[in-house]
Amino acid sequence: MTDDVELVVLADENGRPAGTAPKATVHTENTPLHFAFSCFLLDAQGRLLMTRRALGKKTWPGVWTNSFCGHPGPGEELPDAIRRRSVQELGLPAGAVVDIEPAVPDFRYRAVDSSGIVEWEICPVYVARLAEGAEPDPVPAEIDSLAWVDPADVIAAVEATPFAFSQWLAEELRHESLRSKLLG
Repeated sequence: MTDDVELVVLADENGRPAGTAPKATVHTENTPLHFAFSCFLLDAQGRLLMTRRALGKKTWPGVWTNSFCGHPGPGEELPDAIRRRSVQELGLPAGAVVDIEPAVPDFRYRAVDSSGIVEWEICPVYVARLAEGAEPDPVPAEIDSLAWVDPADVIAAVEATPFAFSQWLAEELRHESLRSKLLG
């Protein structure tokens, strides 16, 4: 970020960086391909944190999804972006997200929400753990609600009613590598 303007790293079709754009201008009906990440956060009991996107979000408002997502900044390593975003979205203390591991490193998707806004991302999927004693304090502009649930229940719910969740969550959970990390 520079001067409080969050930059998104754009990508070419081959997955190489191709410039930057302010995040506020990227998500439209003609969203360019860009880099992102998706993170599934587990607690010490193996429960998965699910979040409902804030009603004021530009894309997929009020939709239940994985723990949190975001965009790496220019030159930012994905684990650093995950830690940064956990503070900005979940209100976690710095360092509360640990054991960050890739689950689906080559995930890429394009989705259109009901308003016509497009998400088109190269979006590696990670699984991480919440440090002992840390508790989310969600940022209202980002998260409406949250719930700690058994990952097997989430997988079953998404299989039964994929339309009730974010499109990226449903697509991510089709990957056996993610399911095995969540189910331990």
